[in-house]
Amino acid sequence: MTDKAQETSDSTFRRFRARLRVLYHGHSPAALRFQLVVFLLDIAIIGFFIATPLLRGNPSFLWIDYAVAALLFLDICARALATSDIPRWLRQLPVIVDAFVLLTLLFPAVFANLGFLRIMRLWTLSRTGVIWQPLRKRGLMHLRDTARASVNLLVFIFVVTGFVYTFFVGRSAGIDGYVDALYFTITAMTTTGFGDITLPGTWGKVVSIVVMIAGISLFVRLAQAVFRPHKVTHPCPQCGLQRHDPDAVHCKACGHILNIPDEGT
Repeated sequence: MTDKAQETSDSTFRRFRARLRVLYHGHSPAALRFQLVVFLLDIAIIGFFIATPLLRGNPSFLWIDYAVAALLFLDICARALATSDIPRWLRQLPVIVDAFVLLTLLFPAVFANLGFLRIMRLWTLSRTGVIWQPLRKRGLMHLRDTARASVNLLVFIFVVTGFVYTFFVGRSAGIDGYVDALYFTITAMTTTGFGDITLPGTWGKVVSIVVMIAGISLFVRLAQAVFRPHKVTHPCPQCGLQRHDPDAVHCKACGHILNIPDEGT
């Protein structure tokens, strides 16, 4: 390849990366439409993950599984090209989780017992800016903490449900299907404890204890996000305090003058 051809190829690749950066992180109408399509695809993929225990015996399951793997692989590659520092981006926890989810899709037989962790894709989605664009556009960013707490609780419910279904179905009295595992998870998290479904053995008791403690903590976190006074995140340049009242002019900790941007802009 000649130097001129190489230069043309490099220039085309740079423009392609710049275009992806605009689509994934921009605020133009075209970028917002693209982000909406990506978001809807992510929601569809998460729906597939939730329904996986019910679809696993279907003859078309593997075809759907590999199609989802292809979509997720393309999304990961596109997001990698859209970032300016790929090595740093690869070290981020949401990216590592996405890579693991991709492995469970590419090798469903090998990672069959860990497939329930695919729902973590919903958590990684909540850590990106795409999902919050509609709230920012409508000046509703104060709902972000509540939405994140709700997502964390939802992810925990389905991760635990998948874990219980994978390792205790048929072994525990009363757990004969996915709905039974979901029922146990909800009753354990809320400490209702009807006693009609219990996990056997010492490990079953340990799992129940963890579910109860973590579930209560997530419920409390959600309640705090819903009922506590609204705060905005804006680091004070003087002392670094992160949370302030939306109309704060001075930092409560050090008195430094703040310049909190309007969330509706």
